[in-house]
Amino acid sequence: MELQALQQECLACRRCGLCETRHSVVFGQGAAHAEVMLVGEGPGANEDEQGLPFVGKSGQLLDHYLEAVDLSRDKNIYIANIVKCRPPQNRDPLPEESAACMPWLRQQFQLIHPKIVVCLGRVAAQRMLDPGFSISRDHGKFFDKQGTLFMATYHPAALLRYPDNKPAVFGDFVALRQKITEVCDHTY
Repeated sequence: MELQALQQECLACRRCGLCETRHSVVFGQGAAHAEVMLVGEGPGANEDEQGLPFVGKSGQLLDHYLEAVDLSRDKNIYIANIVKCRPPQNRDPLPEESAACMPWLRQQFQLIHPKIVVCLGRVAAQRMLDPGFSISRDHGKFFDKQGTLFMATYHPAALLRYPDNKPAVFGDFVALRQKITEVCDHTY
């Protein structure tokens, strides 16, 4: 199956109650064979409206970090979320909502086959790495899971609320750039 075919299937998803309140399914965006995949928790209001991940203020901030280390959703990364539909009032996805959506993310991962996955925020890190994962303690560290490197950093929306963490996140992105140079077949 190709990514585009998977997206078409996902657009009709009704696996959980989030389908009742969504405006758009936010499948993902980026290079189909990216070596780096970024994963957030779920779409917000702007994302639900436009059908694309990380397009609001937090997405603009994320794009600045990516640009600073020569990464771009247009050419060399792929961005997705744990859940593809917006949870009401931007609440954390419920466990059953995450469980219903994880097969979509797993299939995206299998098709893209990234070498590095960056979890954006606590929810994504706890779902993909460890339920006890602490962003404040473990951000910027790399973990090998069956041959794929995983790293987590603060969610861009959290940086808008707590800008004191911006230098730490910049350090995480610099470490990501260095790790790409080490593990990927080529540099961007």
